Amino acid sequence: MSLFKNIFSSKKKEVLDKGLEKTKTSFFSKMTKVVAGKSKVDDAVLDNLEEVLVSSDVGVDTTLKIIDRIEARVSRDKYVGTDELNQILREEIAGLLSETNIGEAVEFAIPADKKPYVIMVVGVNGVGKTTTIGKLAYQFKKQGLKVVLGAADTFRAAAIDQLQVWADRVDIPIVKQSMGSDPASVAFDTLSSAMNQNADVVIIDTAGRLHNKVNLMNELSKIKRVMQKVVDDTPHDVLLVLDGSTGQNAFEQAKQFTKATEVTALAVTKLDGTAKGGVVIGISDQFQIPVKYIGVGEGIEDLQVFNKHEFVDSFFSL
Repeated sequence: MSLFKNIFSSKKKEVLDKGLEKTKTSFFSKMTKVVAGKSKVDDAVLDNLEEVLVSSDVGVDTTLKIIDRIEARVSRDKYVGTDELNQILREEIAGLLSETNIGEAVEFAIPADKKPYVIMVVGVNGVGKTTTIGKLAYQFKKQGLKVVLGAADTFRAAAIDQLQVWADRVDIPIVKQSMGSDPASVAFDTLSSAMNQNADVVIIDTAGRLHNKVNLMNELSKIKRVMQKVVDDTPHDVLLVLDGSTGQNAFEQAKQFTKATEVTALAVTKLDGTAKGGVVIGISDQFQIPVKYIGVGEGIEDLQVFNKHEFVDSFFSL
């Protein structure tokens, strides 16, 4: 069994390395300039490193934490060569994420005592929300779990159609109504259907717009209340999907959605097409909400459970 696990882990790491290639290339080209002509880490190197981290979309607050940690290390060790900087960065960022990002999933799994396990997915249009739902459903089904999708984004006909395409592709049931229907009604029907089918997992799509924070809050609260009439304490997870390629916009969306509803997990998508992969580090640190999933490619297998140690290792591998 360990042989198969190693083969799978190796393939997963390969996909992750490839997915972060643009981020790494951009980061290390900037890092080369930081250490050019320098033999030791001094104030000038740290100032330039701060600029590199901020421009790599790590975020100002997280960047300052990383710089503080490296300054403390330089002060403690008295002499730190620039040739050691990459390894030190890797260690300090991994340490920072270990301290701040609570919990870490190891595979696509659900708690045994929650059935059906209900995930409500939120996020603006265009971030890869529907694709993430489809890939997540595929991974759960691959684990032998029975999955039901709910098309509660009734604001756009295209959203319902896109989710139907994924339901057909993964070959799982979907509950939907016509465009303009009450999203809470769709959620109610989805959970009722899931209970009748003895489903293990329910994934509910919701409208992808930040039209007005109060309206959004009311809509999501209503969906939750109606779902709880069918299954207590639902949803078990509120998954916010963010587009990693938008960099600082992803931070802003995370701020808005965490104000509008209680987000319990994050998925960061489209990391393969961007040099802004550093945003995962900042988001992991700043929001105190675990990043559960990352999208590192277009293939159906390319949604991965986020492992901070593997991520940092891939980010800093030469």
